[in-house]
Amino acid sequence: MRWPAALRPPALHWPSVRGRARADAGSLLLAGAVVAVVTLLAGAVPPLLHATADDAVRDAVRRADGAADILVRARWERDDGPFGGRVRDPALASGIDDFRERAADALGPRLRAALRPSVAVVDSTTLKITNGDAPRSFRLTYLANDKAAGGGPAVTWIAGGPPRASVSALDSRTEIPYAGPPWPVQVGLSEAGASALNVRPGARIPLVDDQRRVKDVTVSGIFRAADATDPAWRLAPWLLRPAAGMDGPGITRFGGLLSPDSLPDARLAMEQDQLERTAWFAPNPGVLTWESARAIAATVVAGKAASGSSADLDSTLKWQTGLDAVLRDVAVQIDAASAQASVLLAAVLVVAILVLLLAADLLVGRRAPALAAARQRGAALPDLGAELLLESAAVALLSAAAGLALAGVLGPGAALGWVVPVVVAAVVAGPAFGTLAAARATRDRRVPANRSARRSARHTGRLRRATLEAAVVIAAAAAFVALHQRGILPPPSAGAVPDPDGGAALPASAPALGVLAGALVLLRLLPAGTRLALTRSLRSRRPLAVFGAARAAATSARVLPLLVMVASVALASFAFTLGATAYQGLADGAWRTVGADARLDVAPAAAASTPALARRVAAAPGVRQVLPAQVTESARVVSGSSIAAPRLVIVDVPAYRRLLAATPLPDTPALTRLTGAVNGAVPALVLSGDGDLRPGMRLELLRAGLPSIRLTAVGTAPSVGDAADVVLVDAATIAAAGMPVVPNTVWMTGPGAGRAAAANAANAKPVLLSAVLDARRAAPLTSGLLQLAWASAATLLALGLLGLALGAAASAPDRWQTLTRLRTLGLRPRDARWVAAGELLPPVVVAALAGPLLGVLLANLTFAPLELRLLTGQAADPAPVLSWWTLGLLTVTPLVAVAVVVPIESARRRRRRLGEVLRAGGS
Repeated sequence: MRWPAALRPPALHWPSVRGRARADAGSLLLAGAVVAVVTLLAGAVPPLLHATADDAVRDAVRRADGAADILVRARWERDDGPFGGRVRDPALASGIDDFRERAADALGPRLRAALRPSVAVVDSTTLKITNGDAPRSFRLTYLANDKAAGGGPAVTWIAGGPPRASVSALDSRTEIPYAGPPWPVQVGLSEAGASALNVRPGARIPLVDDQRRVKDVTVSGIFRAADATDPAWRLAPWLLRPAAGMDGPGITRFGGLLSPDSLPDARLAMEQDQLERTAWFAPNPGVLTWESARAIAATVVAGKAASGSSADLDSTLKWQTGLDAVLRDVAVQIDAASAQASVLLAAVLVVAILVLLLAADLLVGRRAPALAAARQRGAALPDLGAELLLESAAVALLSAAAGLALAGVLGPGAALGWVVPVVVAAVVAGPAFGTLAAARATRDRRVPANRSARRSARHTGRLRRATLEAAVVIAAAAAFVALHQRGILPPPSAGAVPDPDGGAALPASAPALGVLAGALVLLRLLPAGTRLALTRSLRSRRPLAVFGAARAAATSARVLPLLVMVASVALASFAFTLGATAYQGLADGAWRTVGADARLDVAPAAAASTPALARRVAAAPGVRQVLPAQVTESARVVSGSSIAAPRLVIVDVPAYRRLLAATPLPDTPALTRLTGAVNGAVPALVLSGDGDLRPGMRLELLRAGLPSIRLTAVGTAPSVGDAADVVLVDAATIAAAGMPVVPNTVWMTGPGAGRAAAANAANAKPVLLSAVLDARRAAPLTSGLLQLAWASAATLLALGLLGLALGAAASAPDRWQTLTRLRTLGLRPRDARWVAAGELLPPVVVAALAGPLLGVLLANLTFAPLELRLLTGQAADPAPVLSWWTLGLLTVTPLVAVAVVVPIESARRRRRRLGEVLRAGGS
């Protein structure tokens, strides 16, 4: 079959293909190694990010604890009887099981699969124990889980027995009048509860409700939990031991356990709305993934939207959960980490592609005579291109497959998205350069004799180069504009699976494109600098300087070596700065969370002992400063026509300023405005995440059953913990306004603060700066980002050194041909090495000095939109943190590499005879 010329398949000359591959096996293996290494990194990061996202979701749900639980409530159906009274329902426990199943069905199969077995809780309103001097409260509680049909967690009765019904089986559906005497109900008490109340089985507990109505509650027995770690007990811890402070400062709550037999009696003993039923569903972190978390969040939001209102008087299911907020927060963090990973991967890929282009240029330079000879023997350009394409495709695809296989072995899998650009560059660069070199070597176009024609040809070449450079600069400008306008985070409608691309490829490539634009500027300046150095050296009496400057001026116009070195050093500097900033930002965020070296959050029941606790801590060795304060969560503050719920901080302002001065926390000069009332109002500093609280506003602090206190916002408050809204006032000023100050928080500084906090944790929860910092640095997202930053920086530095070696190898034949000929004029080998170093140093010095500065400049321009604060826990975007030792390493390493490359080249060329160089005209 005779093919048309345009459709003729290429005629491959297999001996030439094999011969070229054998002759340049080292260069091909080097290019394959670059492809394999970059493929390993680019292919492993997306699956690792996906696995890290799964770990982050599980970690967030674990840390959320009860805040991520799903509560499904429903009002009771009225128990009105036919004779105007209330009817006792003996099957009430079975109804609770039906209610729990109805709630589980309402969640849907997808959400139910991510939850632990449900626990139904029937809980009474708070009752008051009337005997004794200390304030005590009591609750009737019934627990039902899936471990025992119709009952709660297993218990052992050590005295008496389980609560029984107050009527016989024949009278189980009796009807009682609304205005009748208190209905008797039996409950069980724990060992700790019975000991604290000093009661035995058969004793009656004197109780009244908030309307002073008497309740008839009798102790049937005393129990011990078979498994105190059963999740059901977490929902009612007062059943196992008295709980202090749950109903107010100084009030201890006790609990009585109801059984399926006594539950109907508790229904009659309480009013219609004094007994509440709730189905609790706790998430199971072990089965949560990133995809399921997104689907679950959507299901939860839809369920809450369809939930009945709290004002509904029927038995409609009502949802209450913070799981959607927990998943939303971790989703934002995952999106931020994905986008930041895309920035680092884009940097590695750009440098890797430049290195592959440089390697292809070196390979084609060595093959130029053979390609020209093949072309002169009649080989068509398509045939040569097909042979080179077959060779490069085999090397690139095999290397990429090896990298992906290694990524799959070392990690949870491998992805192709970021690998494709590297493979395409490795496949296309060699054939394109080789075909172009063969065409140029055998073309019959001659240099025009007309000067204007030659000038026009030069202008055309310059215009093409300027157009390409302008395209890079325009792309970099567009990337920076997109980065600052839309940010790095993907839109909320992004897919469920996290991807380092994050839907923001152009903004993510801003640092890499900015480095390329800066490198092109340096490329324009370098020839002028080398020509100036040559002019100055011609006036000197040192011939070595003249030779070195002449060689440097001759090679300064080479594009790829300088681009590779500047881009690698600058982007490695950017990656190191990113890692150092995130590392320091985690420390700053931990300081913001804790507020000092250590903090004690005093239990509400022990708030009165906070001053004594502060004195004990201050006397501990190694504690330098101690500051007690009153911190109230969700205080009610009226601002205009809206009510805010900020964190109210009442503190001794002078002592607080001294504490801030002893910590890395920023000082707040506005604290000096808090002493003394202003027009009868208490001055306050305010901080608001949504802008509802602003300096200059008139505020009112609401207090239950007490007159409100007028506040005047005189400035911006510092961040106190992780609260978005803060109101800070001076303790003496607000006490003079009529509000007693009861400290419940103790901040402390000094090397012994952690030990002092741990030693005084009996009635307080210690929060240590070191523990918070370690936990955040070990968190999945932050640890993954730090590791990727260091790995990217190391890879970029290695690629830069490889680019330096490839650039030196590309210019080595001409350089050492000249130096070898100069040896015939008396140039010593040591002097030849100095001349070679003088040729290589200008682009290396430019990269070593300008590269780190360019990377730091890009960090200052791009870190704000990168949203690092979402991972570090800081209140604002962190400023770049410079790691001087890494910047020094990036400056010194290329210079040291030149000192290594030159002696190696000299040793390889020393054995060549001068006659061979002079006769062959090359090396």
